[in-house]
Amino acid sequence: MTTFWFLVIAFLWTGYFVLEGFDFGVGALLPLLSRSQADRRQVLGTIGPVWDGNEVWLITAIGAMFAAFPAWYSGLLSGYYLPLFLVIAGLVVRGVGLEWRGKVRSRREVALCDAGIVTGSVLPAFLWGAVFGNLLYGTPAATVLGGALSLSVAVLHGAVFVALKTTGPVRDRARRAAALAAAGAVPAAVVALPSIAGDHGRPWTWGVALLAMAALSAGAALSWRRREGWAFVATATAIAATTAALFGALWAAPLPGLTLAEAASAPYTLRVLTWIGLVALPGVIAYQAWTYWVFRRRVSAPAQPAPESPRQVLTGRQA
Repeated sequence: MTTFWFLVIAFLWTGYFVLEGFDFGVGALLPLLSRSQADRRQVLGTIGPVWDGNEVWLITAIGAMFAAFPAWYSGLLSGYYLPLFLVIAGLVVRGVGLEWRGKVRSRREVALCDAGIVTGSVLPAFLWGAVFGNLLYGTPAATVLGGALSLSVAVLHGAVFVALKTTGPVRDRARRAAALAAAGAVPAAVVALPSIAGDHGRPWTWGVALLAMAALSAGAALSWRRREGWAFVATATAIAATTAALFGALWAAPLPGLTLAEAASAPYTLRVLTWIGLVALPGVIAYQAWTYWVFRRRVSAPAQPAPESPRQVLTGRQA
């Protein structure tokens, strides 16, 4: 049961990083991909129906850690209180920006919402990598490298997702942004992943580390060739492989000085959790799959209102 729930938690974190990863990337790229308010609405329209559902994976992963491995949960949250608090603050600010942006009218309020979306995307994308980098190595260099890797990969993943989901100039800008993001993501992965596989992982983690590096490069190349669907599969594979390498490194000791067996709940608790998970988890996955299927089409630029004629301006009549 201990092994089973460790794998379940690894799966939940993988789902969170893959799905929320492109949300973070889209938010971070918002000012770079937009030349007008119509462009910004088009970019945000790619994640509008799904971003809040993607956050459910984080809630589920943290809840599973709390129930199955309470010592791991408490040690992680207390040891990294400040960065995790900033992650939550960023998620709240981003959520407020996304929800309020369509309801405010003044340019200042819209600009504040946009700033909240960008900040609330960049901050968690960097801090998650920084937390796990510090958890593995405990050094400032590893912390910064982990944050740089997670942020650059999220930006690449988000750029590919925007290219997949949009048309027109925004799609072209997203393809160029993917190429630029790959210039940062691939070198960061080349430095970080072999170190994780060699120092903390098991033999199989070398395979997933190599897969992650190859998939990142393939994602950028496929996006440039307008094969956005396969490019998104490639970047998602890279994130999943990176997460697998990370949890492979955490297998022996999820926290320094704490083994997995010591962190686990009692066997009876794990059995009860298993029955709950077998009922709830397939429903969550099925619902999200249905949501993505419903909103699978590309997002076009919003139609611009027709300009008023001089007579309409003078008389106040509508066409």
